[in-house]
Amino acid sequence: MGALSTFGPLSIDLYLPALPELARQLDATDSAAQWSISMCLIGLAAGQLFIGPLSDRIGRKRPLIIGVATYAIVSLLCAAAPSIAALNFLRLIQGLAGSAGMVVVGAMVRDMYEGQRMARILSLLMLVGGAAPIVAPVLGGQLLHVTDWRGIFVTLGAISVLLLVAATLLPETLKPELRHVGGMRRVRVGFASVARDRVFVGCALGTSVGGAALFIYISVSSFVLEGGYGVGPQAFSFIFAVNSVGLVLSGWVNAVLLRRLRPEPLLIGGALVAVGASVLCLVAAVLQAPLALFLPALFLTVATGGLASPNATALALVRHSANAGTATALLGSAGFLLGALLAPAASIGGASAIAMTCGIAITRAAAWAAYRFVALPGRRQVSADDVEEPPDDPDEQQKPAA
Repeated sequence: MGALSTFGPLSIDLYLPALPELARQLDATDSAAQWSISMCLIGLAAGQLFIGPLSDRIGRKRPLIIGVATYAIVSLLCAAAPSIAALNFLRLIQGLAGSAGMVVVGAMVRDMYEGQRMARILSLLMLVGGAAPIVAPVLGGQLLHVTDWRGIFVTLGAISVLLLVAATLLPETLKPELRHVGGMRRVRVGFASVARDRVFVGCALGTSVGGAALFIYISVSSFVLEGGYGVGPQAFSFIFAVNSVGLVLSGWVNAVLLRRLRPEPLLIGGALVAVGASVLCLVAAVLQAPLALFLPALFLTVATGGLASPNATALALVRHSANAGTATALLGSAGFLLGALLAPAASIGGASAIAMTCGIAITRAAAWAAYRFVALPGRRQVSADDVEEPPDDPDEQQKPAA
């Protein structure tokens, strides 16, 4: 399940070292090349809104297998793209297909686990899924010794074939009697029920804005480090991998802390630590710190991004077992959509270290505010036992007990 949740990192991180060269080969500007990331993020966002509710209706496994198979085919088409416009369109389709792995895995976790246990499992999944940002850029940098960006997309297609095999081995976690009926009306009711939950709204805002900080880093860092500091593609892939190790470690730390603490204090504390680290990195950029000082600050900034998000996800989903696919879809799609919009905006005036770190600091501060002033007050209004919500469909409320 952890491997299947890596479609987002795999879709972006594997070809990051080749992004500047891709722009040169396709006669594209840096901004146009970055849109190949944004179009994929838009696809990942939009696809979840469709596949999440669909998985609540027909089960988890079928949408997952169809999505992964489509992803493999489109990856090969990306390798043959003749222009940046064609590539960006195919990246949109690739994102739509890859969203199946991300939203269905989250719904599967909600099907099987509750409360604090669910938060721990999500943190552990981040450890497994975190291997992708570590391995992908290193693999991408090494592949550039023997191929170009087109070969990287062929490799991405081969990886997705392996993930397709893994998907066929997973069990179906949503029992037939728990699946929804009622077509679009039931989908609307599910979305409305989730959107009325203040805790969900606060956590979704926080994870979306906080996640945008990571997307800003992903889309701009290769231009900052390769263009601004003069590091090569292989060196960049190593730096990116080291920073990703920090993200994995923070997920592990959070999982350990959840054995003793509830998600709520870890959510607020983790978000505040992330704000402090991003401000430190911004100061280093403003002072034009040398690479030896800038890289440790950047490492702390990336690493602290994994402290709050698993707790926010668990708190957002805990009252929505009846709409796990829908809730997971809204939670995931909001983050990818906001990341797609904010990542290119961070480099409108040029892909500089100051622009990147300033964007990260602002989004991290906004995430903390959403957790502190929207999600946490809403959490205090519900019982400490995380009582499940009543049935969302009015027709279901009128049915007599069996």
